Amino acid sequence: MRVKFLMMACVLGVATFAYGQAGTEMKNAADDTGKATDTAAKKTAHATKKAAVKTGDATETAAKDTGKATKTGAKDTGKATEKAADKTGDATKTAAKDTGHGIKKGTKAVGHGVKKGAEKTGDAVK
Repeated sequence: MRVKFLMMACVLGVATFAYGQAGTEMKNAADDTGKATDTAAKKTAHATKKAAVKTGDATETAAKDTGKATKTGAKDTGKATEKAADKTGDATKTAAKDTGHGIKKGTKAVGHGVKKGAEKTGDAVK
């Protein structure tokens, strides 16, 4: 019986030690998991910060490019408007000259007709 008791005591001692060892290993595994989670969180935060900075830089560059394109477009539009105004002014000037020339011709023709009519009237009166 004594041998049985000793064997039981040994088995119980080994089981207790095994449970204790398992508890320690579980605690160590939990600590390792916590450390890994902390490291992963820090790396993720760092990567997120870097991405945000790059996004901000890209947005700033895009805004500058858009501003330059808008400025260039405005200059081009101004030049085109100025050319169109010059052409309109030239066309108006030409039209005014042509109109003046037509009026001058018409006036001469009317004057000539009046003169002829006056001559005929003068002849008829004689």
